[in-house]
Amino acid sequence: MNQPPPLAGHDIAADAALLEGVAREGAGWAADDLHRLGKLGGQPEAQRWADDANRHEPRLLTHDRYGNRVDEVEFHPAWHRLMDVAVGEGLAAAPWADQRAGAHVARAAGLFTWSQVEAGHSCPISMTYAVVPALRNAPELAAVYEPLLTARAYDPGLRDPGTKRGLLAGMGMTEKQGGSDVRANSTTATPAADGSYRLRGHKWFTSAPMCDLFLVLAQAPAGLSCFLVPRVLPGGERNTFRIQRLKDKLGNRSNASSEPEFDDTVGWLVGDEGQGVRTIIEMVAMTRLDCVTGSASGMRGALVQAVHHARYRSAFGGPLIGKPLMRNVLADLAVESEAATALALRLAGAVDRGVRGDANERAFGRLAIAVGKFWVCKRQPAVVAEALECLGGNGYVEDSGLPRLYRDAPLNSIWEGSGNVQALDVLRAMRRDPGSLDAFRAEVALAAGADGRLDTATAKLTALLGDGDDLESDARRIVEQMAVVLQGSLLVRHAPAVVADAFCASRLGGDWGHTFGTLPRGVDTAALVDRAWPA
Repeated sequence: MNQPPPLAGHDIAADAALLEGVAREGAGWAADDLHRLGKLGGQPEAQRWADDANRHEPRLLTHDRYGNRVDEVEFHPAWHRLMDVAVGEGLAAAPWADQRAGAHVARAAGLFTWSQVEAGHSCPISMTYAVVPALRNAPELAAVYEPLLTARAYDPGLRDPGTKRGLLAGMGMTEKQGGSDVRANSTTATPAADGSYRLRGHKWFTSAPMCDLFLVLAQAPAGLSCFLVPRVLPGGERNTFRIQRLKDKLGNRSNASSEPEFDDTVGWLVGDEGQGVRTIIEMVAMTRLDCVTGSASGMRGALVQAVHHARYRSAFGGPLIGKPLMRNVLADLAVESEAATALALRLAGAVDRGVRGDANERAFGRLAIAVGKFWVCKRQPAVVAEALECLGGNGYVEDSGLPRLYRDAPLNSIWEGSGNVQALDVLRAMRRDPGSLDAFRAEVALAAGADGRLDTATAKLTALLGDGDDLESDARRIVEQMAVVLQGSLLVRHAPAVVADAFCASRLGGDWGHTFGTLPRGVDTAALVDRAWPA
């Protein structure tokens, strides 16, 4: 009775913007694997895993029946199915052991695809990916643990890491008195005679506490330092990792986030004493990349739901997708989604080429990842809210899946540094490494002269950056302008003309309202919506 059929049996990876970006960034060889993963994600069974993992939330088990501390987290079987696919498909740390050019792009595309099924389990997947470059600051530890971190074997359960087929990793940075200001941390690390350290303190937000290893910040004699803390020590003895409680969060309900307490907890130094932030920032940069990718994924998932509904739902005498105003809304959402996808894949390409020795790409990524993290993650809640509204009341009920998307949408903007932190990091990167701004400008300039609106927006950015040394109060305005100019440059160079023109007219040319669905007259909204629909 005028209800759309379930959105199932489709290929999530049948996404023109995704596939074009993957090929452009050097991972076209991964297309078959992406389609296989996309078809699995489109099956009703995978959708049930996502629903079950969120309806049956993780449960903390502090003690066993005999009163012994165990500090374990129990997950629904659906969570383990999702994790098994993600690790097996190489979405965790596998690219660090893959010598093929484009391996990090292929992994980002896989994460983009699979996260549309369920976003919560991508947290431990992302942290496991991100831990490797930071861990390499301790070559002797990396030699032991990296082969297991990069393995494609999901092996849950707390056991001696050396006996497992694969490992997962997390991080413990923030404390309740400091939050993002990690230099205010009070957890201490005391050197021991055997070369290890003993940690004592409390962490306020440590997600995925069931992971095998954690990078933890603590105050050593020479200052804030980074330590590798295993849940189980070599030989099988449990390390002290007392989980005080699991957080009761707005979204991300399938994933456990905890408050652990350390008390004579064993850790090994990673990097130099007093250089903890510099060491762990390599992990943070990679998780920020995944925040961009995850938000772009969430936008895409919501958009497809909205287009699917409009294709089958009729109102006021015909299908919704044929109504000019609805088509404008969907087209506007499609433009935002494509811009986010193009930027996420460009950043993944910068990481891939950077780890292979391209200094210019490293410089570009150093700045552009923070820019993308600020902007794309802030756009996701607005996109998901508008997509939900396209379904009306049908989108407000849990069975549609959109309420879960909506609850999850703000997370990436908060995780690994909220908007102000990102904006200040952009300013800091420009001051400390002027080459990063040069690389950013060079990237944008590749589209110079191709669209007058982009050229005008680029000139506006130059003026903003030249207003003086004290830019902090304008930081958000500057970073927002950097983001849309970079997205505009990417779309003008690489996207079909209908996409680039719609983006430049609305986001750069000023012919846009304050809500989605206000693309200017003359934009081919039907073509934009057709491009967004899975082939």
